[in-house]
Formats: sequence, structure tokens, C-alpha cells
Amino acid sequence: MAVTVGVLSDTRRRTLEAVCDTFAPSVEVPDADDATRAFYARAASDLGVAGQIEGLLAQTALPEEIEATGQLLDAVAGQGFDGLDLDARTALLHAMAESAPEVKFGLRQLRALTFLFFYGLATTTEANPNWSAIGYPGPRSAAPSLEQAPKTIALETVAGEVAMLDADVCVIGSGAGGGVIAAELARAGRSVVVLEMGSYRNESDFHQLELQGMFDLYLGGGLAASEDGSIAVLAGSTLGGGTVVNYMNCIRTPQPIREEWAAHGVQGIDQPGYEEHIDAVWRRLGVNDTATSQNRTHKRLIAACEELGYPNRPLTRNADTACEDPSTCGYCYAGCQTGCKQSTMKTFLQDAADAGARFVVGARAERILTADGRARAVVATVTAPDGSTTELTVNASTVVVAAGAIESPALLLRSGIGGPAAGRHLRLHPASLVAGVYEQPIEGWVGQIQSALSDQFKHIEDEHGFLIEATTVAPAIVAMSLPWEDGLAHKRTLTKLAHVAPFISVARDHGEGQVVIDDHGRAVTRWGFGDEVDARLFRRAMVELARLQRAAGAKEIITFYQRPVLRWSEGEDFDAFLEAIGEGSLEPNDIAAFTAHQMGSCRMGSDPSDSVADGRGELHDTKGVWIGDASAFPTAPGVNPMISIMSLAHRTAANIVGATG
Repeated sequence: MAVTVGVLSDTRRRTLEAVCDTFAPSVEVPDADDATRAFYARAASDLGVAGQIEGLLAQTALPEEIEATGQLLDAVAGQGFDGLDLDARTALLHAMAESAPEVKFGLRQLRALTFLFFYGLATTTEANPNWSAIGYPGPRSAAPSLEQAPKTIALETVAGEVAMLDADVCVIGSGAGGGVIAAELARAGRSVVVLEMGSYRNESDFHQLELQGMFDLYLGGGLAASEDGSIAVLAGSTLGGGTVVNYMNCIRTPQPIREEWAAHGVQGIDQPGYEEHIDAVWRRLGVNDTATSQNRTHKRLIAACEELGYPNRPLTRNADTACEDPSTCGYCYAGCQTGCKQSTMKTFLQDAADAGARFVVGARAERILTADGRARAVVATVTAPDGSTTELTVNASTVVVAAGAIESPALLLRSGIGGPAAGRHLRLHPASLVAGVYEQPIEGWVGQIQSALSDQFKHIEDEHGFLIEATTVAPAIVAMSLPWEDGLAHKRTLTKLAHVAPFISVARDHGEGQVVIDDHGRAVTRWGFGDEVDARLFRRAMVELARLQRAAGAKEIITFYQRPVLRWSEGEDFDAFLEAIGEGSLEPNDIAAFTAHQMGSCRMGSDPSDSVADGRGELHDTKGVWIGDASAFPTAPGVNPMISIMSLAHRTAANIVGATG
């Protein structure tokens, strides 16, 4: 990414460069090999990191957001930052972060962006210069050519200032929910247009590059977060949605959750007949456990569970059993290069295309048009690769909202429909992470991202608890999330990257958040640890993850509390370490938390004052508008939700067919 527009003054630009060089400074380390000395000596400015951040601001931020960043830089400069040495600059940034929540958030964002570019900048022909010193190999294989991996879903071309399409059904979003509904309705003979805000990218575009994968395939370029920075939001934004970047963890909706949803008004979901919907999805995805293998991270997790007597099991996954080499699967968060991942792009969207559905990518649905309480059309802004835009109107009497639990409620709010519950009851499955550093190399980027889990703690607070899983190792994401004491300590931690095994928890929310829209109509996520049960579960999960890391033989254990930093080394008081974890701050930006599962913000139910859609999936207040994604969940399922999204969407598609004749 290059700077295309200068959006900072020269003074602010110099301050930004100095701030980045404080986060990732040049330091001297004697008695090291050449690559290691060069790594420590390399500062953010040597990679042009400040320019990359300015370029990102120019491309994605509003003028008032750029000015807010500028004012933060002015405040830093006003403390005499330029005249300080590295230690004093470090101390000043820490002190400023404690001065006000908005300052902490702003500096946390600049720090994250510094490490994103410092460890992520690379191309298909040029590796990041830091990788060799931290033991990261970068891409392990080249992407296939377009001839080897052709794009088999035809796209509609729209051009000019305005354009119009006619259809029976407009499906907004192409992920787990939208993909299933598009396929089922096209198969039933309906004329279907699918609008996808992201682009169409397949195996030929997946280069195993972390930074490119984030910008190409994720909502907000992988940088989305709650309004106050309490939690990072990871959501797919590409043709196929989250199914293109998720970890293929296939779990059937638990029966107690189905009974809970039935009590909310989702009729029949607790009955045996609902199994037909789950089975249909299971078959089309080819879910199996024979394609599952355990990498070194998961072998450590399994060994720890067995040492502590915890149940554990291999995952069932929507992976093609013909996949011959799982070693590259650790990169599939940036797209599955081999085509083994049976995403909706490979399955339901292909089915929809084969049945005649039409697809428009780069299409942001702005609002749903209604008349006399019924859906009439969808207005979208379509952005072409050259940056030109077209206002597209899709005339359709049936509209399926499946843009994800962040964007779906925002669309309803912009459209003035959905009732008082639109955007409320957001569930996020808040996830924590604790990393173990082992004596032997782990190379966590090798092998399948997720392949085993334990549900030992799924019901420790009545019906609420958390799953234990593991994840991959990607240098920029790890660097962005790690606590930062000073530049030298942070770099020292990164040199251990090849020995790191990250264990994670996925909790079932007890509390909830909300999605609102700002003055520009953009989605704003509001969520925090205000619910006492959620706070207890999050801290307990980190304690249990630390116990598992020690049981697996970790020599060091790193939590992601930002300050004070909480980590343990072999020989130190482990009980005191666990006690400190259980008392750590969960205030915004004091802990790295993330969500890969967003749900419930347009939920189904029988009460129009407390739900958006009825038990069939149709809006209470607008006929012809249906909710087709995880935002329809009445409550959090407590398990990885892809199968639940798809099976509920399969049911909703049948309801649409029944309602439209």
C-alpha cells in the first residue's frame, strides 16, 4: 500500500514517524547473528510504516477521523516528544495512555497499525525483512493460476451513474446464511440477485500473505472493533463471507439451545424434523472428521487435556478429504489456496449460480425501499475496481438480509424498518487467548488452524461457559495483540514466535451488546464486559488456558493483558500468576479480546417489541423482508455457529418458498 494522498501536515507526519519508531524502535543487541542484529536495529521508519498508516487513513477514514488522529499527534508533540530519548518517549506514551480512555484507544490503534505493517508488509515476490529473525517462513506455496483455479461464478456488470435489475428475490450477503438461501430459492425457480459488499476472490488470489488477506477478505480490512476498543471484530467480507476465512469447525446446534430458541418463538426448531435442515447442510458441505489432523499446537492442547482429565475430541470439518497436504492449512484464515475448504463459494453459491442466480460484488446495500408495509426494492452503491460507483436499484418483492450481524441491523436502521429491537441483543462469543512458549519449535502456522476442542467448561455458570480451542500463529496479528512494555521487550517476544502455541476460549455470552448507526449511516458496535457473568467467564477462561499451557509443558506463558503485563516463566510462583489473571482489568484496551462470531442483532422471536423477525424469519413490521444470517439467533449458541447459521437459513428458505407460492 502506498500513500496516494497526503492527509497529515508535515509536523503531524514527523510525530507519527517518531511514535511508530517508539513502538518498533532501532535497538542494539550484541552477540547475535547478522539477521537478528538487523532485526533489532530495524525501526518502523526503515519500512515506511508511518507512510503506510497515512495511506490507510487517506483511503478509509473520514475527514473528522483523520483530524482526531492529527489532534492526538499534536498532543503527543506538545509534550516535547521529539526531543526525548527512547526510554522517555516510551514512558510518555504509557503515561498519556492512562490520561484518558480516548487517548488510550487512539494510541492503541496506532500501535496496532505499526505492528500490522512492520510485520505484515510483504508481496508475492518480496518477503518481510523481519521474518527470518523471528523464524517465520512466510508463504509456503504459490497460489494456483487463474487457469488452474478458474472463477466459475459469473458476475453481473453494472456501470454508469445508475442501474436497475429486476428479480423475485434480492439476497444481501453471500456468507453462511445468504449463500444457503440463494441456492435454495434459485433451485426453487425464483429469480435471485445476490449483492455482496466484498469482492470475488478464489484460490488464485490467496497468496498466504497475512496483510493482503486481511485487507481483501475481512470487514474493515480486519481492523473492525467495538466503538471503545473493548473487542476486535473479525468478520468475512468477500464472496462467500466468513465461510471463506473461518476455521471449518462444524458443530450441530445443541438441543438445549434449540429448546431455548423454540421458547423465544422459533417454532419447531426443537423438534426432530429440524434435523432435516441440519442434515441437508451437513451433506452439502461434506462434513467429516477423516480430513482432520493435529498439528503441534493441537497435540500440546490434547496432551494438556489428557493430563488434567478433561474431555476432548477432534473436530468435524467441511474439508475435502482429497486434500493431500494439510501443512499449508495454517494460512487458511487468508483463504484456502488448495480449494479444500468447502465454503459457500465452493458449494451453495456455486449451486445458486448454476441455477441461474445473478451476483453483484462490491455492492453495499444502502437501504431497503418499502411501500404499504412491504418490500419493494434494494438500493445499493456498487464500487468498481477502478473506484467508480453506480447506484443500483434491485426491484424485488422479497428481500433477504444476510449481511452479517454487524451490517444487517445497520441496513435495517438506515431503512427505518425492523422495529425497536433492530441492533439490540448482539452476541459475540467473546474469545480470550493465552500463549505458551515451548522449548521445542511449534511452528503454529503449519497444519490445520483448528482441529480439536474441549467442552470441559461449557456449563460452569448454569447454561453459560466456554469452549477450549486453539488457533494459528500469524506474525502481524500476534504482534498487534501482544502487550507492549517497550520496543526491546516486544521484539524479544517476537523472536520466540516459532515456539509459540496459542490456546483460545470461546464463551457463550450472558450479556449482550448493540449495533447502532452513526451520522453517516455506518455500523457502530457497542459491547463491553459490563455483564458480571461474562467478565467472570472471561477471566476464568484465561486462568484455565494458563493451566493447560503449564500442563502441556510451556516454559513461558503470556496473557494478553496490556498493562500491567502478566506473564509467567518456569520457576516463578504459578498460583500467584493465576491469581493475578483472575484480577486483571477488563476495561477497554486493557485486554486483547476478539470475536469471530457475531449474532443476535436482528433476532427472531414472537414478541415484536423484543425481536426483529417472527418465528419464520420474516420481519414483524415489513412483509417480504427476511433475516437470513446469524443475526437471527435469539440467543448465543455457545458453539462455533456456521452449521447453526446454515441450517436455520435452510429452514428460512423453505419458509420463503412457502410464503411466496
